[in-house]
Amino acid sequence: MRHNKAINHLGRKSSHRKAMLANMATSLIMHKRITTTVAKAKALKSYVEPLITKSKDDSTHSRRMVFSYLKNKEAIKELFGVIAPKIADRPGGYTRVLHTGFRLGDGADMALIELVDFNEAALAAGKKEVKKSTRRSRAKKAAPAAETVQAPAPEAAETPETPAAE
Repeated sequence: MRHNKAINHLGRKSSHRKAMLANMATSLIMHKRITTTVAKAKALKSYVEPLITKSKDDSTHSRRMVFSYLKNKEAIKELFGVIAPKIADRPGGYTRVLHTGFRLGDGADMALIELVDFNEAALAAGKKEVKKSTRRSRAKKAAPAAETVQAPAPEAAETPETPAAE
């Protein structure tokens, strides 16, 4: 039974697991998406989302707290400079885990974990759906056609301008 077993230990000691998750979080922040196993992706999601939440408050304290987890200055700059302003209005759910199939070598279940606001293809598809127009009724189609039939006759254009009589 697995009562009160909150985290997946991933078959590693705690120091190895912390170092691995820190490295994976750094790679995710720098590259915006990485491919890994499903178990590691789920563990990484619960590891990196609180760090992204802390990055919304750009203070020295929050930078030091996040640095204590990641231990990479470039990742901190990327997180606080590029990612935090883009996700400022999002209340949570900063990452997405997509299952991609099985690894050829050992058959492990693979997944792609990515930052939600940085997937340009999904954002473009979402914007196209918003632009979808509504269906017009038949009465509205008939009304513009009737207006074009009753166009005024161009009488002023037919009469040439003649010089005024002297």
